Amino acid sequence: MNVIKIWIKDHPTAWEFILFNVLSNCATVTNFIVMWICTGFVFRAFSSQPFQFLIFNYTNVESDLGLCGFLSFLIATALAQTVNFFVQKNLVFKSNAAFGKAVPKYIMLAILLVIVSAALPAYSQAFFVNIGIGQGVAPTLANVVNIVVQVVISYPTMKFWVMPEQKEKDL
Repeated sequence: MNVIKIWIKDHPTAWEFILFNVLSNCATVTNFIVMWICTGFVFRAFSSQPFQFLIFNYTNVESDLGLCGFLSFLIATALAQTVNFFVQKNLVFKSNAAFGKAVPKYIMLAILLVIVSAALPAYSQAFFVNIGIGQGVAPTLANVVNIVVQVVISYPTMKFWVMPEQKEKDL
């Protein structure tokens, strides 16, 4: 155990990134559970109804689940981001950033992530189906793509903008 503690002390940024990714699984689990519940039950009746608005293109109901897919990814991402805010602020960054300042910034980040995550699956699901992956697995793989994109966007944004390390004089 001492070796691990020494490594963490010597590599705090690497440890923070590892912790960020490991604890993001709280949001990831939330995301998958909500997505499965929504696509399987809550919005299932809308799976044959095409949906298109601006960049959101869920018109190929055979591969993207139509309005069901859009609503499911939207709700799953929004709930996962809510969980993620508290996990990252309190456990990863241990941020002392003022809650009132961090929340509006995080909401802007979450809106960006929700837009990306609601738009991307229509394209990634169609891609997976077109390369021969079954329709039952395509939403899960699309969700994996979403999660990777969210990490690439959210880690640096949270670390340096939403929940930056604050010096005593900044408080």
